[in-house]
Parts: sequence; C-alpha cells; structure tokens
Amino acid sequence: MTTNNITLGIDPGYATVGYGAIAYNKAKFETLGYGAITTSANSPFEQRLTEIYDDVCSLISTYRPAAVAVERLFFSNNQKTGIDVAQARGVIILAAVKSGVQVTEYTPLQVKQSVTGYGKATKSQVQAMVMRFLRLESVPKPDDTADALAIAICHAHTFNSERSRQAGRVSLPRGGR
Repeated sequence: MTTNNITLGIDPGYATVGYGAIAYNKAKFETLGYGAITTSANSPFEQRLTEIYDDVCSLISTYRPAAVAVERLFFSNNQKTGIDVAQARGVIILAAVKSGVQVTEYTPLQVKQSVTGYGKATKSQVQAMVMRFLRLESVPKPDDTADALAIAICHAHTFNSERSRQAGRVSLPRGGR
C-alpha cells in the first residue's frame, strides 16, 4: 500500500500567496515545487479571490497532496488587511475542501517551534532551517514562499509524530529532552 506523503503548505494573503509542496518519507524531505500566487492591486477584490481559488485548485491538481497546511490567521493592527487576508484564507480552504484534501491549520508559533525548536525564532532562523531541511542553496523568495515551505515542514513533522504515536512508538518532539 502506498501512502501519499505530500503536503502543500500555504501562507495566505491576497496580494501574495506563498506555496510549497513537499514529500516527507522516513525523516527525509523532497521539495516538489514552490512559488507564489500574485494578484494585481488594480484588479477588483473579488477577481483577486477568484484568481487565488483557481490557482490553488491548479496546485492541488498538479501536486495531488494528502494535506493542505495553512497558516492560521494572526491579526495585526490593521483590521482591513486582516479581514481581506481572512477572505483569501477562506477561498484557499474552500479550494482544498472542494478538492477532497484534508486541511490543517498551524499558528506561527507552532510553525516556528516545529521548524526551529523555538517558538520565538526570527524569520531568518526559520528560513535557514527551511534551507537545511530541504537542502536548498538559497532562501526561497518571496518570503511568503519560504513561510509556506515552513508550514509544510511543520505539518510533515506533526503528521509523522501523530502517526508514530498511533503505531505505539514514542516520538519526542524536535529539540526534545
């Protein structure tokens, strides 16, 4: 029996949506692809949401992930931006659900903890670990892309730990005792 170990990580936004597809098998990562969906500031907002939805559906069709991991929304001081990002997240989640793919959400703290072992890690520390885990020569750009890959890595670690527990094995968290 072959299990699908592909995760599509997504860093939501409405101007730029970072994405990264990885496979995880026996504690090894394989980078399948990454990049960013960008929308024009001159387009009507509903058109931007449509573009995001269509592009996420296309990514799901291309990579056929078992899971889509999305960063949970962190509200900033700008409520309008937060609401617009929340709407983009909604169409991203809708695209995954309508495609029959499991959706899991992670907070920025969970992603940093999983990728670096420290929940208050800096962006550059997270990017360095993404490069290390995925054996990349440089930090993926834009930053949203590196963030999406970190979200996918977080999901792979979390999913693998859960699967180990279900199999009766003990799995210590990364950077554990």
